[in-house]
Amino acid sequence: MSHDNNRRATTLRSRSEAARVSNEELFFDLVYAFSVTQLSHYLLDHLTLLGALQTLVMWFAVWLGWQYTAWTTNWFNPGTLRIRGVLFAIMLLAMVMASALPGAFAERGLVFALCFVGIQAGRTLCMLIAIGPNDPLTPNFRRLLAWNCVAGVFWIAGGLAEGQTRLVLWLGGVLCEYIAPMIGLRFPGLGRSLTSDWTIDGGHLAERCQLFVIVALGESVLATGIAFGHHPEWHGIDLFALMVGFAGSLAMWWMYFDTSAKEATHVIEHAKDPGGIGAKFHYTHVILVAGIIVCAVADELTIGEGSHHAELKYLGALIGGPAIYLFGNALFKRVVRGFLPQSHLFGLGFLAVLAVFASHMTVLVVGTLTTVIMIGVAAMEAVVRRRAQQAAKAH
Repeated sequence: MSHDNNRRATTLRSRSEAARVSNEELFFDLVYAFSVTQLSHYLLDHLTLLGALQTLVMWFAVWLGWQYTAWTTNWFNPGTLRIRGVLFAIMLLAMVMASALPGAFAERGLVFALCFVGIQAGRTLCMLIAIGPNDPLTPNFRRLLAWNCVAGVFWIAGGLAEGQTRLVLWLGGVLCEYIAPMIGLRFPGLGRSLTSDWTIDGGHLAERCQLFVIVALGESVLATGIAFGHHPEWHGIDLFALMVGFAGSLAMWWMYFDTSAKEATHVIEHAKDPGGIGAKFHYTHVILVAGIIVCAVADELTIGEGSHHAELKYLGALIGGPAIYLFGNALFKRVVRGFLPQSHLFGLGFLAVLAVFASHMTVLVVGTLTTVIMIGVAAMEAVVRRRAQQAAKAH
């Protein structure tokens, strides 16, 4: 075996056995727990339509950095010294990027942009160097690097611009990174990729997505605990608000892990085109996790502003968070099962009805009712799934 083939064999993961999530990947995820916290705090401090749009753009950047790294460690062995070094370098850039997040639309825009471009283009370049010019994956990474560079122009130009111009340019950068895989990374002179070329370990990718959901739910629990801890005196109403926040987090966990996580792993592991299913997993999880982040903001509002009138700026988080989560979870389950779960559609309908009357209520009442709806959806789906399983066993 030549030196290049030997290097490739040790750098890439073996496909002879299922890939396991490594300690390096778990350590890497810690910086994204910090990123999720920064995002929820930014949204809490900017409860306006513009603030929500800015948070959305930054969330897309955070998710893209994590998502592409998850695909990379699906192909490459993070236990090797070379890949481990790349992973920890990305982690450092992600930490600086998350630290710059509160000032991304102010004085730290260029720092945020340079870190993001460094993560995306730097990672792809390192992977190209690692596998050499003759590997079957090489054309795929060349196309990806080309798109990273195009998107990078938008991000860096946005970092140099100000105000609305920065937002528009960064939206352009986001679209480049998200649309490129949809068109097979087609690029002039470089051709296009097929999802069948993206040979992945489906179980590993499903587990990576599940772990990020845990990271985001951890932020929801953290937000609830910190908001409760900051109260100088603990009264019965404060304890009730804590229970509402905790119950909401529990309902989100229940909806995802009790009824769909194992199915998702099975589906992607046995798919004819695991690369295509994996791409859909990431497109649905970006919505689903965004809902968890907004729900974390809603939990802080329920505890900190519970007695206040439910103004429009509060309702965006209180009702929007659960709605985004239900929508994302419904799309995810459609990928897994082939149909939208009725329980989630009912939940979205109840949230729409609540939105009509919510402006006449307090923050705590609205937060309580949204949590009741989320628990109802989780319970309904659990019952339906149990009955379906019993019916299947009976036949």
